[in-house]
Amino acid sequence: MKKILFVIDKIELKYFEFNNLVTNFWMIKSFLNNGCDVYITTNPNLSLKQDIPFAKCYETFMQDGNIFYKNVLIESKIDDFDLVMFRPDPPVDIDYINATYIFDFVKKAEVINSPRAIRDFNEKLHSVYFKEYMSDNIVTSSLKEIEDFLSMHKQLVLKPLNRCFGSGVMYLHEGDPNTRTIINTMTNNETTLVMVQEYIPEVKQGDIRVLTLGDKILPYSIKKLPTKDDFKFNTHNDNYITDSGLTAAELNAFTPVAQKLNSLGIKMAGLDVINGKIIEVNVTSPCYFIKEINNLYNIHLEQEISDYLLTKNLLSL
Repeated sequence: MKKILFVIDKIELKYFEFNNLVTNFWMIKSFLNNGCDVYITTNPNLSLKQDIPFAKCYETFMQDGNIFYKNVLIESKIDDFDLVMFRPDPPVDIDYINATYIFDFVKKAEVINSPRAIRDFNEKLHSVYFKEYMSDNIVTSSLKEIEDFLSMHKQLVLKPLNRCFGSGVMYLHEGDPNTRTIINTMTNNETTLVMVQEYIPEVKQGDIRVLTLGDKILPYSIKKLPTKDDFKFNTHNDNYITDSGLTAAELNAFTPVAQKLNSLGIKMAGLDVINGKIIEVNVTSPCYFIKEINNLYNIHLEQEISDYLLTKNLLSL
């Protein structure tokens, strides 16, 4: 029987129950259905004693189709687990970084995604690894450089480097009377780096979440539509999600991205794509929109994911 540990977000532990919007819960349920022993923990419950990493964790179980955990805290060596799913949400702050250091001392357990890789891969900045698939962009804190970029492209998007779910993302157009205020706010008066991207007008038709698993691009994708009061997707609601099947050409185009990410230790990622251009690579706790994909494609994506992780990673242990 395989023993699996999920490192989840603190808010997910606080409200732990089967929430069909949460990728972690679909995977936990699927692993339990596969007969695995599944435990959960959070970053503050990790520790290092001498050079041995530990986790204080809770055992999960399934009852009447729902998932629960036993309210008994158990301390285990992380290397006693066959597989660790490292999936706390951003922000990637100093507490998050410190948690990744604990995993530098893991010797046997397979950890997905690799915390070292997550630490070394910024979801906005390192998207530039794939610049041939991106719109024009710069990373800077310079007011003048951003103003020059705006003058060149007329419209742009500014993104903080360490946040998620579209938090703090700003749209800016040439002539906006608040231009300097917005730039100075985003850069903390030229002291904080931000990602600056050329605005892609097709965002009005939504962005596509393309999913990687190992070396492959999954053939299922969804389109996330902007709400009426925003230029981007900002609410996890079925009214703003539709199917967006990938063509053979798109699968071929993005496969090298999956292969590169996998080589870095990132086996699961979510690419956000607009008009064939990657705008972000989600690697910390990528949402796989399992409920929506299952409904739109009549599949069980969670089973496909857990089968892959069990066969590709655990049979070799």
